[in-house]
Amino acid sequence: MKHQLLTSPTFLRSAKRYFNKHPSAATELESMLECLAADPFAPALRTHKLKGALAGSWASSGGYDLRVVFHFAKHHGQPAIALEAVGTHDEVY
Repeated sequence: MKHQLLTSPTFLRSAKRYFNKHPSAATELESMLECLAADPFAPALRTHKLKGALAGSWASSGGYDLRVVFHFAKHHGQPAIALEAVGTHDEVY
């Protein structure tokens, strides 16, 4: 079952910052989000649970230094993924 991706204002701001620094990464992020919606635990994403200040959230990797932080949610009774942040490893952690 495909998950619906929900964006937050925080995610949109972090995406804007990320694309200002890495303008060619749009296709990389798009393919990562498609994979995330189809199967959040696909081996290529290396999805893992976060600890500390980000406890309760999950992170996935898309390429060498692209990370997306999210949490699982429900939207109109259907499984969804609420996107929290995108950026490099140092930017999101």
